[in-house]
Amino acid sequence: MNISFEFFPPRDPIAQKELKNVRKELQIINPQFFSVTFGAGGSTQDATYQTIFSIQSERSTPAAPHLSCIGSKKEIIKSLLNEYLNIGVKQIIALRGDIPSGVRDIGDFNHANELVTFIREEFDDNFSIIVAAYPEKHPEATNFSNDLENFANKVRSGASQAITQYFYNPDAFFRFCDDVESMGIDIPITPGIMPITNCKQLKRFSEMCGAEIPQWIIQRLESFGDDLESIRKFGFDVVNEMCFKLKSSGVKNFHFYSMNKASPSLEITKNLI
Repeated sequence: MNISFEFFPPRDPIAQKELKNVRKELQIINPQFFSVTFGAGGSTQDATYQTIFSIQSERSTPAAPHLSCIGSKKEIIKSLLNEYLNIGVKQIIALRGDIPSGVRDIGDFNHANELVTFIREEFDDNFSIIVAAYPEKHPEATNFSNDLENFANKVRSGASQAITQYFYNPDAFFRFCDDVESMGIDIPITPGIMPITNCKQLKRFSEMCGAEIPQWIIQRLESFGDDLESIRKFGFDVVNEMCFKLKSSGVKNFHFYSMNKASPSLEITKNLI
């Protein structure tokens, strides 16, 4: 079984030190890789590189940087990829990224499949390219058929594997995998897992990314009010049960959105492996 974790780049020395400690805690399960998010339009790009460099320097768990193409020029992307290649990065998570407020020039790429094509043309097979998948439909897609075709375009452009947006309905994941298989797509698709530790935060994230939280989960979370320990225990039970359902159905890879915390994800992964 392969487990990976996503981080966002820390912005100050204290947060950098905290993230190093988190990575050290997660090393106990020998993760497949650590991914690091990347702000479109330059908002966190330098911090992403610094975090990737720090991970690679530890020579324990490989780093997989996110690369958002909106607002970027081809020469900038190529230069960054060459830097990643020089420090031993083997995997790239290629995304379109959100369009930052006030940005008029979206750069040389309109969609993630164009970024995938560019990486393949410039770097051949030097990188394994991971793309995003949306079991419950991308929030900007007009319908499921359109969204599936967009995903297929990324695969046809050269994607090696995919990681999904988080979800709490395993049937959505199974249905998505069946749909793409019927289209002749056979790349590995890893479910993205978001531990539940904070009701307000989860609702805010889900509204932004289009992930559906079943109503019964929302009602139970809201019933706990400010009782964070009850929320944590309930969230663990929900996500742990979902992961075991995925595992019992043959899923062997899991990607955890860690929120730069070790214990919520680690508690679940220790049960899985």
